[in-house]
Amino acid sequence: MTELFGILSGFFAGTTFMVYFCIFVGKMLEVALCTLRMVLINRGERLIGAVIALIEITLWLIIAGNVLSNYQSDPWKMVAYALAYSIGNYIGSWLEERLAFGLCSLQCVVMDAETADKIGAALRSHGFGLTEMKVIGRDDNDRYMLMSTLRRKLAPEAMELIQSVAPNAVITVSDVKSLRGGYMRQAGNRRIKKDK
Repeated sequence: MTELFGILSGFFAGTTFMVYFCIFVGKMLEVALCTLRMVLINRGERLIGAVIALIEITLWLIIAGNVLSNYQSDPWKMVAYALAYSIGNYIGSWLEERLAFGLCSLQCVVMDAETADKIGAALRSHGFGLTEMKVIGRDDNDRYMLMSTLRRKLAPEAMELIQSVAPNAVITVSDVKSLRGGYMRQAGNRRIKKDK
């Protein structure tokens, strides 16, 4: 292990393009993993977060340790490090959005019962669990709210279904940390619906 760190220190002491490239890519990957880890842990995915933390901190020790040991003699290493930090944050948040781990709560408010019934039928026909209720709007008129807890990956599909029935529906989506009980559509149900 000592030999490996000696080789890495010797490599990062250089001033070739490859050194700057490795600093940039390593730091960008480390920060992207850090962003992803924090989001996963906040959503209750502790095991995946712990595995990512191990990779992240290993990268940090290698990259940061070598940059900090001689950045004054080569400020371009500091520039590569700082630029990668910025881009890594963006990539990490983009990656988390694409992976869409965890659960969310979707609420939809419409003006009339007929529209609420149509939305409910559309969502249920695609396997979504749903709760409907009558609520009071700002002007004391009756409104109708539909609520569903679902996997974040399925939220765009549910929103598209709602908007196909009621383009003016008010839709909000919020994160859910944990869920007990109730009904949630499974991936198998989705395939069955699409095959029909």
